[in-house]
Amino acid sequence: MSGKVSTGMESEVEFAALRSLTDFMLESARFQLPNFKDPERWMNRVNNNLLYYQSNYFILAILVFIIVGFLHPIQLLYGTLAISITFGLFVYITNHQNSTVKFKRDHPLVSVCIVIFAGYFIVLLLDSVAVFFFGIAFPVLLIFIHASMRLRNIKNKVANKMEIIGLKRTPMGLFLDALGQEQNMLY
Repeated sequence: MSGKVSTGMESEVEFAALRSLTDFMLESARFQLPNFKDPERWMNRVNNNLLYYQSNYFILAILVFIIVGFLHPIQLLYGTLAISITFGLFVYITNHQNSTVKFKRDHPLVSVCIVIFAGYFIVLLLDSVAVFFFGIAFPVLLIFIHASMRLRNIKNKVANKMEIIGLKRTPMGLFLDALGQEQNMLY
């Protein structure tokens, strides 16, 4: 499942390996509620798990998306288009305006909330709120819960350090970097 894609940057994007079900959810997996009083450490755990289990999360999201797509295909299409357009506009605006680039870097959580709320209102106008929540937001919620509660192991820590220092670039690493989250993982 590992492959390389050239992006024209100094390093190639490499798809992360699919982690075993045993490592992801079953016997060897260890789960614990995060320390809600230390949000930096909690977000560090989430970011690192997003990087390490990104292929598993991608498959989980696709499976839920397909199930909802079979149940409500037109509404899911409207919801997907609305969110894609909103996210595309957000990336375009924030990467081509210096003040918005600074705002996105200084306030990543607020930036993500703006995208989510703008997408929500667009979907609301299209009368596809329920399908959006189940088709797109529900997998995101499942991924966030898993990434929040899954304790890291040695392989996870090594793989993440390789991503952070630039020896290995993955799609999730590029996505977190675009959201301004990658620099938060350097401690």
